[in-house]
Amino acid sequence: MDHSKAPVLEALKAYQDEGQTPFTPPGHKQGRGVDPRVLAVLGEAVFRSDVLAISGLDDRSSSHGVLAEAQALMADAVDAEHTFFSTCGSSLSLKAAILSVAGPHETLLIGRDVHKSVVSGLIIAGVRPVWVEPQWDSGLHLAHSPAAEAFRAAFREHPEAKGALVTSPTPYGTCSDLAAVADVCHEHGKPLIADEAWGAHLPFHPALPAWGMDAGVDVCVTSVHKMGSGLEQSSVFHLQGELIDPHVLSAREELLGTTSPSSLIYAALDGWRRQMVEHGLTLYDEALALCADTRARIGAIDGMKVHGRADFVGPGRAADMDPLQVVVDISGLRITGYSAADWVREHHHVNLHLSDHRRINAQFTHADDDKSADRLLTALEDLARHADGLRPAPEIHMPDPAGLRLEQAMLPRDAFFGPTEQVPWRQAAGRVSAEMLTPYPPGIPAAMPGERLNADVLEYLRTGVDAGMVVPDAVDDTVNSVRVAVEE
Repeated sequence: MDHSKAPVLEALKAYQDEGQTPFTPPGHKQGRGVDPRVLAVLGEAVFRSDVLAISGLDDRSSSHGVLAEAQALMADAVDAEHTFFSTCGSSLSLKAAILSVAGPHETLLIGRDVHKSVVSGLIIAGVRPVWVEPQWDSGLHLAHSPAAEAFRAAFREHPEAKGALVTSPTPYGTCSDLAAVADVCHEHGKPLIADEAWGAHLPFHPALPAWGMDAGVDVCVTSVHKMGSGLEQSSVFHLQGELIDPHVLSAREELLGTTSPSSLIYAALDGWRRQMVEHGLTLYDEALALCADTRARIGAIDGMKVHGRADFVGPGRAADMDPLQVVVDISGLRITGYSAADWVREHHHVNLHLSDHRRINAQFTHADDDKSADRLLTALEDLARHADGLRPAPEIHMPDPAGLRLEQAMLPRDAFFGPTEQVPWRQAAGRVSAEMLTPYPPGIPAAMPGERLNADVLEYLRTGVDAGMVVPDAVDDTVNSVRVAVEE
């Protein structure tokens, strides 16, 4: 295919050049109705390019096939058979993928280290999750995606499962052996969904971890806004093989998606694909070299350890890692990642990707350069000099892996929509959670609807909040009280 083309961008330019006059939404009419104070911040070009996809970029019957051609080009770029654009983020794409594999009261095998959007999909679909245990590093208090053998054991115990879902890469950049997990699923004639929200860039450089389509995964969901050049909310899901009908997947997406998709998001997706095909190899040569140099420089700062393959990759751990996720253990400074992230934002206007009780993470992409890397280094060097002002680090109760594992006592949907009550956190042990309790970022629930809470997890969350953890999903985000199911 001709990857010099960008059908959405070309259609948008034609719309502007033709001087089309819309008597359709959006009501701002290409910016003419926008408050000048809004234009002063967002710019006129945003509104000129915010047009309908139908009766805008294309005609009423989509006879020009603008979106279809853009999606076909994206599929060709990454060796997928079908590609679908989503303007509602990978949160929606994951829900659509789940609904295309399993329905109400059907079983899906899922790695327990999932993003909260997967749990939302389970609530909507009424799917019964069977949780597959991640590979826990008890020394680092970090979860890597479940091993293929864990999925094989889960299929033996639950042959009725309709398929499986795995997260790879994780927000920390660690990757599953997707080919091995896909083989296990296909041995049972079942599809594998990969939440590759953090892996949109992986197809475009051989030094990056293998990605789902090359590994035989049936559906891969990617967030182009995370590691690519897409606007926020831009997501793509790719499909291959015969285990999932593309018409079913498309219909499930349509069930959940907006009927007013953003042409801005489509255009950015289209342009990013062209950029990656034409220049991705060079861009990631440069990004990987810059990141390697930055890793070495951060590692030279007293009290900071940059995690590499030796820490994350090997038997019982991850199969690979994305070097563009710069994960730094700052426990040597005797401060938390929460306070460190807040400090560098306040004092250096540097925003870190995620933080936890002992780590910070700086996400690099092809957009970074010497200037941005130097700002990060300056901020972290200054953080080390001022660490004494952030001590002592508040004590967070960190359970062992067994203490973090909760019993799935009810379907997530039943617990979420059933009768509930709010109880003090100390009284919630032994009760079934009716809400997600999710340290964010990275957004992996510590407890989810239908799981029976225990004292370890509750104390972890409560002490975590006191130390700076953010739990935005909770009805009471201080976690002084918890919403639980009323059980008969």
